[in-house]
Amino acid sequence: MRNVTLVETELSVDFDGESLEIADVRRVAEDWATVTVAPATLARAATSRRMFEDTIRQGIPVYGVTTGYGEMIYMLVDTSKEVELQTNLVRSHSAGVGPLFAEDEARAILSARLNALARGYSAVRPELLERLALYLNLGITPAIPEIGSLGASGDLATLAHIATTLIGEGYVLREGKRVETGTVLREQGIEPLQLRFKEGLSMINGTSGMTGLGSLVVGRAIEQVRQAEIVTALVVETLRGSTSPFLAEGHDLARPHQGQMDNAANMRALIKGSGLTLEHAELRRQAQEQRAGNGVDRTEVYIQKAYTLRAIPQVVGAIRDSLYYAAEKLRIELNSSNDNPLFFEGVEEIFHGANFHGQPIAFAMDYVTIALTQLGVFSERRTNRLLNRHLSDGLPEFLVKGDPGLNSGFAGAQYPATALVAENRTIGPASTQSVPSNGDNQDVVSMGLIAARNARRVLSNNNRILAVEFLAAAQAVDVSGRYDELSPAGKATYGAVRSLVPTLDADRFMSDDIELVAAAVSRGEFLAAPASVNVELR
Repeated sequence: MRNVTLVETELSVDFDGESLEIADVRRVAEDWATVTVAPATLARAATSRRMFEDTIRQGIPVYGVTTGYGEMIYMLVDTSKEVELQTNLVRSHSAGVGPLFAEDEARAILSARLNALARGYSAVRPELLERLALYLNLGITPAIPEIGSLGASGDLATLAHIATTLIGEGYVLREGKRVETGTVLREQGIEPLQLRFKEGLSMINGTSGMTGLGSLVVGRAIEQVRQAEIVTALVVETLRGSTSPFLAEGHDLARPHQGQMDNAANMRALIKGSGLTLEHAELRRQAQEQRAGNGVDRTEVYIQKAYTLRAIPQVVGAIRDSLYYAAEKLRIELNSSNDNPLFFEGVEEIFHGANFHGQPIAFAMDYVTIALTQLGVFSERRTNRLLNRHLSDGLPEFLVKGDPGLNSGFAGAQYPATALVAENRTIGPASTQSVPSNGDNQDVVSMGLIAARNARRVLSNNNRILAVEFLAAAQAVDVSGRYDELSPAGKATYGAVRSLVPTLDADRFMSDDIELVAAAVSRGEFLAAPASVNVELR
């Protein structure tokens, strides 16, 4: 929790249950954008709530409203117990354990839940929507343990730790530490809510944990891919790679996967103006010059480079496409009613289904984990190419600037990158790890929140893998003396690295250098380098 001035600015985000984007979630979570719920959305919620309560008064059995929960659905509960039934559900499921989600992550989860309920089919009172918006605007952030969700029936434990704060119990965050909710509400002059028919169930029965966290991870992952493309371009230049793999015709006409086309376009923009990269015609000319006769001749020219310098659009493009897919699934889920049951105006039958099941998001986040793992692999293999004197186009072993042997250069710096690639590879899919629970009522679950946490872990590891590549690429420029021939974007990228870490003239303590650049990667700082030379990336 922090002091927030409630002023509507261009950062204001309206929650209407229909139009929330990943970028909006990030603005609320990371930038503390003001939150609004439009009067029309509140009016729709009020109408839905009124009709829902009319249905209940007719004595129609409704799951979680006049019945027990989960496997205890056969237990009928009188309407006079409405508050007790909802409150007990929230209390009993506030059983998450482990470290707490960071404040921005918890705000993202809260944002996802607000928008799902704002859609109107969950039939909660407008007061509940207004309270969640108030929390976001005042910076009242529930303390949410990371562990406990099975991803069906939604992120029960995760969301229960939000719901429990609404009734004045549990904990909220203050300067990264948890404090009792009641204390904070009293300081703000806020009365706890009483949860009425279905509201406890609507709060906790949904996918907003995995969806909120996933939105942050995927938004940041797309930025990480752009940063990977920036350092890749610098390596391609420094190793005097070919421009041929990035020709528009080879992608836009021949194999038009969107990610592949986007990556190739970015690579063309980043190496534009380079005096180091070579067109295929030049490589062909060099090879022909070295031909001695009509037989078989050995030349020093490789007219095609290794995959990490040539298959970039195909590999990184596929990574992009995986992230695009995940982003679309998250966008749909952010604007979906994902609790049970649901109430539709004009439809007599109450929908008793399973929209809370996180399988679509679980699969999507597993794809993200796989894709980001390959991004780390690609980066580490390019770093290896820079450090291996047999592969680096004449650069000294391990990019040693002083005396090789006496100095080890980047030999040690490669180890954490390689170790993190191996660690990423141990993080397997979570969506295949179903374990039955709840008296076998939840007999196949998604583990979607684990999938989102896995993707977050790989994303974090990649920041350090990419940091090593950024440092090695800048060092390669120094030891090669090729700075003057770099493209404008290459010079800007090199300068951004050197503004943080000096050239490695002789062996020194390297951990701080790697962590400093990794932190800059995590903040997306290298995205600004090409912008300074008017390079627009997709």
